[in-house]
Amino acid sequence: MSAQTAPARQMWPLYAAGFTTAFGAHGIAASLGSGADDAVTSLLVLGGLLALYDGAEVLLKPVFGTLADKIGARPVLLGGLVAFAAASALYVVADSPGLLWAARLGQGAAASAFSPSASALVARLNPAAEHGRAFGSYGFYKSIGYTLGPLLGGVLVWAGGLRLLFAVLTVLGAAVAVWAAVAVPVVPPLPKARQTVLDLARRLAEPAFLAPTAALAAATAALSVGVGFLPVSGRTAGLGTVATGAAVSLLAACSAVAQPRAGRALDDGRFSMRGGLAAGLLVTTAGLACAMLPGLTGLLLGATLIGIGTGLITPLGFASLASSTPQERLGQTMGSAELGRELGDAGGPLLVAAVASLATLTYGFGVLAALTGMGAVLAFAHRRAALDVPESEPDK
Repeated sequence: MSAQTAPARQMWPLYAAGFTTAFGAHGIAASLGSGADDAVTSLLVLGGLLALYDGAEVLLKPVFGTLADKIGARPVLLGGLVAFAAASALYVVADSPGLLWAARLGQGAAASAFSPSASALVARLNPAAEHGRAFGSYGFYKSIGYTLGPLLGGVLVWAGGLRLLFAVLTVLGAAVAVWAAVAVPVVPPLPKARQTVLDLARRLAEPAFLAPTAALAAATAALSVGVGFLPVSGRTAGLGTVATGAAVSLLAACSAVAQPRAGRALDDGRFSMRGGLAAGLLVTTAGLACAMLPGLTGLLLGATLIGIGTGLITPLGFASLASSTPQERLGQTMGSAELGRELGDAGGPLLVAAVASLATLTYGFGVLAALTGMGAVLAFAHRRAALDVPESEPDK
């Protein structure tokens, strides 16, 4: 199946699945204070609803990734999308605060199934020489979901409350499920040797897994910190809502635009996976350092460089994982790597907030910049040590 590039009609439902999980995660973010619904009454409630979705993903993505390897990624993809639609419909049918929490938990669990399955199918349906382009496009549409989630979600909640938002998510999940059922081909699971827990731990401890996963976690941490704290930094400097909102949009746009370009550059041989990851970490570090500068200049430079850096890392990280993983274990690897990203998504803002509570937000940006910079130094050192070693050959 991976001998030739997948037709576009097979890939579009996978891109839509990536958009769905991102939009589902962040669509509720702007519901606080909308005036159209009283289910989200405080920052604590909103934080809990956001964390519930991510928490389910942290726990279940490796499990569903392993299941995708066992029974095939397509059934897990379709089942997850159907479950996402069903969980969303739960709150639409019965409008109550208790069922809102249950619906968010169900959405997160369902996304845990179809997100790593979609990543595995992106790798299985495309040859190794096209993985950069494929994951770049997949990341682009996922970034669009993250970017538009709060905006579109806020409009929907303003227009019709949370029930309208969840109704749209119900239709979206069901529509993508039908689309995938029609367009995505059957990709049978590959035979594999029996694997013990020790074998799994040994494989996940190898540099071929740890290095790109750590880079993906660092990128996601920086992205979350940028989206969450750059507006705070801007307001502290006396900037208005328009300027701070533009900075977040600039960050998201740079990340989205950079991903397909980075993927094409990798496939065309303009840089290596190791070199690209190291460069992405370095650019991200520079962006976090610029975020320490006061005023509009620091805000815009920080947003631009963080967006470009994370846009470099994301497709290269997944392409690196796909090239170093036996195809029969792709689901498990992608699920485990997504776990690393979720930990970065949660850990980055927590770290910056903790440092900011003890000192200032500037120091918070500085600590994360230092940690990301250490990753860049290690990546460059590893690249220099491996210059005489050819890149891993993809499994035939």
